[in-house]
Amino acid sequence: MNGNTRVVVLGGGYAGVMAANRLMRRSDLNVTIVNPRKDFVERMRLHRLAARSGEAVLDFAAVLNPDVRLLVDAATAIDPGPRTVALRSGAALAYDYLVYAVGSGSPEPKTPGAAEHAYTMDTLEEALVLRTALDDTAASRPVTVVGSGPTGIEVAAEIAEAGRPVTLVCGAAFAPYLHPRARRSVAKGLARLGVTVIEGPDARAVEVTGDAVRLGDGRELASAVTVWTAGFGVPDLAARSGLRTDGAGRLVTDETLTSVDDRRIVAAGDSAAPSGLALRMCSQAAFPLGAHAADTVLARIAGEEPATIDIGLPAVCTSLGQRNATMQFLSADGTATSLYIGGRFGSRLKEMSYPHVIERLAREAREPGRFEWKPKDALRPKLLAELDHAASQAA
Repeated sequence: MNGNTRVVVLGGGYAGVMAANRLMRRSDLNVTIVNPRKDFVERMRLHRLAARSGEAVLDFAAVLNPDVRLLVDAATAIDPGPRTVALRSGAALAYDYLVYAVGSGSPEPKTPGAAEHAYTMDTLEEALVLRTALDDTAASRPVTVVGSGPTGIEVAAEIAEAGRPVTLVCGAAFAPYLHPRARRSVAKGLARLGVTVIEGPDARAVEVTGDAVRLGDGRELASAVTVWTAGFGVPDLAARSGLRTDGAGRLVTDETLTSVDDRRIVAAGDSAAPSGLALRMCSQAAFPLGAHAADTVLARIAGEEPATIDIGLPAVCTSLGQRNATMQFLSADGTATSLYIGGRFGSRLKEMSYPHVIERLAREAREPGRFEWKPKDALRPKLLAELDHAASQAA
């Protein structure tokens, strides 16, 4: 790497790796990706790692361009003035452009007792701690999962499929991100696995102890292991560094993904809020956001005006153990439509997506600039064509 322009990518998740790979379209760049661990973590597989039904760790060599420098460390502060990043190791890393792709997770629970007694699983380390807790708990003991977003549903299903009694505490509404038709399908899938679903105005966890979860209506659920998946949060690095953030802590950017405070800082993935719009947490959003962030940096280096972001997300998929999944299709504005695919065929499509996700990153590493995505108005024809192809492959 003999480049003169230094680009630092903070975060080695789906968006950060896509951005780092794509930046290698220019051979005169010095690209460094800062990540707190030496391996790439497939976050979409962490529920399987926690339940011992799969793995979620890859060598970065499988997905990262060999000319990108991997620095195993973590950022503690960004100083836009001298353009430096302070690292946990005590070192300072200089940059000319910065890609902010630090990801997301569950915020620390404010419910009494949850922080002390519940397990989270947003990171590899947290998922491993949960796995150990499950290993150390008899299979007959009850498990409670709080939160019915995709993560909560997937981990509840995975643990239940292993033969454990599981209760899913949803709060006011079960799986609100799904269309009612898909929601009913998911509920039936969970019921077949023996998962008890509790929802309603009083079905909110108000206290967690070492062996129980208490609900708003006074009910107390026995719980040997409690898994907390409710809420959304991002690292507070941007806010601590004096950069403008939204109410959830995401870096506020314009529609080119450039920070509204500094045109040398570009955001990607879950930690970005372009013009106040928060896109769904999924690899399907992370890939185009990472690619677009890289394109914005490349345009500025070339003295060109960056394009505005236009991402169409076709669907979100929720797995229900190893043999069932529901793929929920989305409209152009990201809302759920009545179209979904469930059951074994949905599971086949989900299983096909796992290697496809890694291959997308690997292909961009081999051929920077290869990744393409469709804008919102061109999404549906492409979606139907891909669905037909997937159906023929899965048959």
